[in-house]
Order: sequence, then C-alpha cells, then structure tokens
Amino acid sequence: HPESFQLERTGSRIFVNVPTADHIAVVDRSAMKVVATWPVVRAKANFPMALDEANHRLFIGCRQPAKALIYDTTSGKEIGSFEIVGDTDDLFYDAVRKRLYVSGGAGYIDVFQQDGSNRFPRVARLATAAGARTSLFVPDLNRLYLAVPHRGRQKAEIRIFEAR
Repeated sequence: HPESFQLERTGSRIFVNVPTADHIAVVDRSAMKVVATWPVVRAKANFPMALDEANHRLFIGCRQPAKALIYDTTSGKEIGSFEIVGDTDDLFYDAVRKRLYVSGGAGYIDVFQQDGSNRFPRVARLATAAGARTSLFVPDLNRLYLAVPHRGRQKAEIRIFEAR
C-alpha cells in the first residue's frame, strides 16, 4: 500500500512511496495514471519522502537498513545514499537552509546539510525520546514539531525545534 507522497508544484507529477512493492510510483495527475515506477533496491521499508523540486531531487527514507536514498527526478535513477536515524517515519527538505530533517523512533532527529547536489553530511543528531518518530516541519514558522508518545514514565507531548 502507498505511504508518503510528494506533489510537484510546477509539474504534474506525484511521487508515491510503495514499500510493499519496493518502488516509487510516478503518477501524472493530468493523465490520472501511473507513468513510471522506480525500483528501490538498496534498502527496504521506504516510508517517508521529501522533494527538492528546484534541484530535481527526491529523498526516500528507508528503515532496513536505516538510510536515505537520493533519486534524480529527471531520470528516475538513484544517485546517492547516506545513513539516517533508525525507525524513520518523517523526512523534510528545508529549501531555505538546504537541509534535511529526519525523525526516527530510535530517539533522535538527524539534521543533514546539503554540500553540493548529492552530498548530505550529518551536522546534528538531536536526542528526543524512544518512539518519537512522527513530525511535521512548517517552513513558514521555521519549526519542526515532534510527537512524543506515552511510554512508561515518558509522558506524551509535542516538542518544538527551531530551525536556525
């Protein structure tokens, strides 16, 4: 079944993560049909994704192993990868700062800074809480909101991180 999806603002494509089929479906919303499928072969459990439309990059977060894959949206080819926090659930591209934010249930938020078009070295690993993997980045507010679940003595809460 489909997981995350990203829509082009200037084009007509929708990119859809389909982890059960180990691929990314490319849907043309004008034609209302799947026009391509791009295989996900170097990792499994491809759940979150983010789009850098200006640079034709699609970032796919995978859980097995914990890594992000970079696809070129003009060719559909995987062009890079890097390790990320375990049990990832959300991944966001910050176009202003040229960063990726990745939240994972392993208890961290990873921050990667773009260095060239396909290199993303980790610049921060922020400790959060076990199971805290669901997040939302709001670019207009420069904030990442992280949902922390209730587990044992850990109370449920929303944590707010400022992008600087």
